[in-house]
Amino acid sequence: MKPSYKPNFKNRPPHIIKQNGYYFITSRTLNAQWVLQPDKYKQILLDIIKNKTKKFSFSLVAYVILNNHYHIIVDAKKADDLSKFMNEINGASSRLINDADGVVGRKIWWNYFESLLATEAAFYTHLNYLHQNPIKHGLTKDFSYKFSSYNGWVKKKGREYLDDSYRKYSVIDFKILNDEI
Repeated sequence: MKPSYKPNFKNRPPHIIKQNGYYFITSRTLNAQWVLQPDKYKQILLDIIKNKTKKFSFSLVAYVILNNHYHIIVDAKKADDLSKFMNEINGASSRLINDADGVVGRKIWWNYFESLLATEAAFYTHLNYLHQNPIKHGLTKDFSYKFSSYNGWVKKKGREYLDDSYRKYSVIDFKILNDEI
């Protein structure tokens, strides 16, 4: 990261929390840097996400962690806590990753975006997008990515259930970018 870099805070999205329910949340690193390498940093982040979902009494429905961003779907029982929830995830992961790198005060996370998944179609389209993301970014050729909830969904619901979901709620703009390799 350039030492003189000053983020344009006008690009921060407004966080309009409407109601309790399922939220799709994306958080990305500052300048899209690949901070979540090696994989131990992805594991640090996953452990923190799981810890914070318990602390806030949210349910972690789905997740994927890539090299420079992550997506989660949570069932927010108290949606007013979403900002604090995200601040705690990104703050705790920044501290632990910086400690592991021997760096003090580095800003890792740039922003996060949330979207209320108010319909069945919105839920499954976002779930499918999340699970296809490692393929899109060239990290794997199939769904067997280590830092994804896909295999948990297969165990819970079955592959046929997920395949049906992909057929019914396909991701329209899916392209393989190969930008992570």
